[in-house]
Amino acid sequence: MIYIGLTGWGDHDDLYTSLTNKKDKLTTYASHFPIVELDATYYAIQHTSVINKWCSETPKEFKFIVKAHQYMTGHSDYRSDYSSIKEVFKAFKDMLHPMAQQNKLGFVLLQFPPWFDCTGENIRYVKYAKTMLEPYKVSVEFRNQTWFSDEFKEETLGFLYDNDIIHSICDEPQAGMGSIPFVNRVTDDTAFIRLHGRNVHGWTQKDLSQEEWRNVRYLYDYSKEELDWLKRQVEILKHKTKDIYIVFNNNSGGHASGNAQSFIGMMGIKYTGLAPKQLKLF
Repeated sequence: MIYIGLTGWGDHDDLYTSLTNKKDKLTTYASHFPIVELDATYYAIQHTSVINKWCSETPKEFKFIVKAHQYMTGHSDYRSDYSSIKEVFKAFKDMLHPMAQQNKLGFVLLQFPPWFDCTGENIRYVKYAKTMLEPYKVSVEFRNQTWFSDEFKEETLGFLYDNDIIHSICDEPQAGMGSIPFVNRVTDDTAFIRLHGRNVHGWTQKDLSQEEWRNVRYLYDYSKEELDWLKRQVEILKHKTKDIYIVFNNNSGGHASGNAQSFIGMMGIKYTGLAPKQLKLF
């Protein structure tokens, strides 16, 4: 099965042109796509009531890809002895429990920062994080080229396979050490593709605030030729794995939802079990 969706549901204004109540955004989103990447969990561990609300606003077969909290991936106050991070992992797992109970948890995404390079210490931390999140399925996204250098590429993929970790296949600008190549390989019976766009200039912008950086970094509109290329990559993966999750993250200019819907059409996919679409009054 191929599942296609977006990162978050709040930024895609073209989906909500006829929406009268902003509180209905998630339900409306779920009338278009069967999955979403949940990024709010990167910034804060959510209350159980919020998780239950999101689950109730989506159809029975809808799935969430849940991004790990920034402290769990070394983006903030990283400590190598793990003494205080255990509580964060526990709280995060407790948050996931109602989602998993309702069979709406796809997997957890551990997205590591550009400075998280291929070292023995960092390999041990990935194993630690995966163990701490058991029994939930985990995907890992690296953002440092050393993991896929000629020296370490096969070892990296073998490590992910041996530890039952989903390899996050990324399409992103090739802009030095802080980016990784598109490696169309699977390490699990689930494949995961994240599409960040190919805005090299925006990817390398410096001296910007966090908000400005996000607005520039993911400013990209995939062309028909590029989506054709993506289709060929997905066709290859279909022969290698059971399920394929594809998430468009090129949100800055509002292109993600249009690109995703175009790609669904190109793949000839007609989803069933989506939320009912709201009827327009005029």
